[in-house]
Amino acid sequence: MKRATRESYGATIVELGKENSNIVVLDADLSKATKTAAFGKEFKDRFFDVGIAEQNMIGMSAGLAAGGKIPFATTFAVFAAGRAYEIIRNSVCYPKANVKIAATHAGITVGPDGGTHQAIEDIALMSSLPNMIVLSPADDIETCKCIKAVAEINSPVYIRLGRIALDDIYDDSYQFKIGKGTELVQGNDITLIATGIMVHKALEASKELKNEGINARVINISTIKPIDEDIIVKAAKETKGIVTIEEHSIIGGLGDNVASVICDKCPTIVKKVGVNDTFGESGNPDDLMKKYGLTVENIKNKVKEIIK
Repeated sequence: MKRATRESYGATIVELGKENSNIVVLDADLSKATKTAAFGKEFKDRFFDVGIAEQNMIGMSAGLAAGGKIPFATTFAVFAAGRAYEIIRNSVCYPKANVKIAATHAGITVGPDGGTHQAIEDIALMSSLPNMIVLSPADDIETCKCIKAVAEINSPVYIRLGRIALDDIYDDSYQFKIGKGTELVQGNDITLIATGIMVHKALEASKELKNEGINARVINISTIKPIDEDIIVKAAKETKGIVTIEEHSIIGGLGDNVASVICDKCPTIVKKVGVNDTFGESGNPDDLMKKYGLTVENIKNKVKEIIK
């Protein structure tokens, strides 16, 4: 089913609310866009719209967690990771509070909202914090299973969600596990490691490369931290190089996390596809993806820089 991951989150949190009375949801005046409005309608006494006060929302969430609740603090990624950073650091991660941060509208596919609202540095910010788990699901099914998984663990979690609708990659048999990547396509020439919406681009690129005689392995890394070192090292040993693919800055995101593992465990060539140290801008999401090089063609070009 074609659905945005923010919509998957909104539907799943209502389902979880029916199963667990300790789950509470907080939003910062964006419940229609973040899709938490349905939870608020269903559970009026467990939904808190704090207004345009993201720092306060995170502080409230930390307090609710200390009282035994399971808070899901929800807003756009640029406000969650950016405006509320210090509160996340000191009130959530430092005491290891059981707060889940559901950050919607990540990346440049926010589109016409423009550079001020396009979070392309949130993975870097959240990955740098001790005790924080960072997740970036790729489709509807993975998001639903991801949200259910984080509700079961006692830890700070940052979940990166998107605005645009995506086709399904997985079916209902998929077993999501925090800290584990999945190999979607086998291949021994090159490895494409992607996260979030860019997993779809990696799959497209793999198909086109196969037609050109290049067998590209495709790996979905939905857990940025703690990252699946085993699947990355195996790919480094078995293929000629790695191309990382993300709708995020190439600084501090998936690419840097993968490169860190590679440098330490099994050195090989790593090329990155992502936003090249610049802010986004207002525009149609598809046009922005082309302008910033988040395309199948650019992925293929990076592969051919390794396989000459």
